[in-house]
Amino acid sequence: MEFKALIFCFIASILITPLVKKLAVKIGATDQPNHRKVHKKLMPRLGGLAIFLSFIIGILLFFPDSGYTWPVVIGSTIIIITGILDDMRELSPKLKIAGQLAAATVVVVGGVQVEFINLPFMDDKLEFGYLSIPITIVWIIAITNAINLIDGLDGLAAGVSAIALLTIAGMAITMGNSFVVIVGFITLGSTLGFLLFNFYPAKIFMGDTGALFLGFMIGVLSLLGFKNVTFFSFIIPIIILGVPISDTIFAIVRRFVQQKPLSSPDKSHLHHCLLRLGYSHPETVLMIYAMAALFSLAAVIFSQATMFGSVFVLFILLLLVELVVEVTGLVSQDYRPILNLVKDYRTKR
Repeated sequence: MEFKALIFCFIASILITPLVKKLAVKIGATDQPNHRKVHKKLMPRLGGLAIFLSFIIGILLFFPDSGYTWPVVIGSTIIIITGILDDMRELSPKLKIAGQLAAATVVVVGGVQVEFINLPFMDDKLEFGYLSIPITIVWIIAITNAINLIDGLDGLAAGVSAIALLTIAGMAITMGNSFVVIVGFITLGSTLGFLLFNFYPAKIFMGDTGALFLGFMIGVLSLLGFKNVTFFSFIIPIIILGVPISDTIFAIVRRFVQQKPLSSPDKSHLHHCLLRLGYSHPETVLMIYAMAALFSLAAVIFSQATMFGSVFVLFILLLLVELVVEVTGLVSQDYRPILNLVKDYRTKR
């Protein structure tokens, strides 16, 4: 059933996206070029509406009876409304967070919560109790904004989201979690259909409508796929989403170092840094796809490895992240501790 859902939503998204493109132009939901943006001409956004409509048709057709279905549908509808208003009127950060908070609260009330994790090295578990609600809400909002922050190049957010969705749904198959499998494939098919119009050179942008929706769905599905598991397994969704999470973390660090507000936009995200290094638009996107795929592969290996193997995989990933940060100048051009150490070692030899 999951593959039927994927193909159906893929085709539905292909058919709906041109209609949404016309709607975006008609109502003025367009993206103006400016000093921060890469594109040079007026572009229709609101493309996320096509992903959402395909998703809604798919979930109501293939999985209408799950206890999670309606909380997810209502929560994602709130997110879509927030995104549409932002694409049309540019909401303030406070209003955007309010919309995300409302959507996250709906799914938490609907039963999506991380209640406990089993602790390593001991036969015990850590119960979150009342903290399970804020922890779940913070996770969903954090992932929602992480996907939104990487939406800076044609096809980037859609492709990275597709890789994450494929990994989450694929691992859910081994766990027998039918809701995450089917809804994951429904969201994946809807995203891939849209990606045909969004990859370089893009004919339409997903806008905050799409980025917020995909981030919200990935946040929810990752919780449902890995909730109430061991401490080490709880790291799996963090690894899968390594690219958007690390880009978000270093954006926060960068703004703290530069003494700028956290909500202030800049042109120093990972894709901006790769462009400055001389890579073309499609090369940059494909390189970040490769990084996302590497994180997903590492998550699969991590899930099957022994405890020692899991720690080793985590160490290698952290080392690679640090090297990418230093090479690209993600924090600043002067932040190069490991590269400077290697340079000093070579000089002394």
